[in-house]
Amino acid sequence: MCGRFTLHTSSSELVRIFQLIRPPTDVAVRWNIAPTQQVLAVRQSDEGREPVWMRWGLIPSWAKDAKIGNSLINARAETISEKPSFRTAFKRRRCLVIADGFYEWSKFEKAKVPYLIKLRSRSTFAFAGLWEQWKEPTGDWIESTTIITTNPNSLMASIHDRMPVILPSERYDEWLNVSTQDVQQLQKLLIPYPPEDMETEKVSSAINNARNEVDPRIA
Repeated sequence: MCGRFTLHTSSSELVRIFQLIRPPTDVAVRWNIAPTQQVLAVRQSDEGREPVWMRWGLIPSWAKDAKIGNSLINARAETISEKPSFRTAFKRRRCLVIADGFYEWSKFEKAKVPYLIKLRSRSTFAFAGLWEQWKEPTGDWIESTTIITTNPNSLMASIHDRMPVILPSERYDEWLNVSTQDVQQLQKLLIPYPPEDMETEKVSSAINNARNEVDPRIA
């Protein structure tokens, strides 16, 4: 799964990396982004790639309660085209969820050891995501997102049995193209990222608490 991640890239760099039509607002250094919080995503509009803040934890349009999103922070690539919570968004509402690192915990004896996983290039990257709109009883709309996971590559397998789908930049257009609804074509994009292009680093257990926003490499 993917339950926490980081983003400390500047607004101007995000515009350059993802070719955004405008700078994202309210970008801050985040070392411990957690479910139900706002995450930065990119989706395709008529004007181009637009940045948008969304709640992490997808709320299906048919949901009766927003709390369902708390258990839908991830979507399994293998069943994404079948699950009622995800299948429509998979065809019509795909997005990029922006990060520059993510955490996973490995079991060691009775403890869970946290690791920060990032690209060897130190580049900012994008998880494959889906998004939805849900209307609150008050009449307000909530936009929410989920991160797609797949089987681990050889690097991640020693830590966890799942990993988030990281899309290479040359696949962004294909993923975001709303006219693409071929399930088999889209499914081919949901594969593990090359292990030789990633690295892991053991970090402080301070990151276990979602309220801690300190750099876990030096905590």
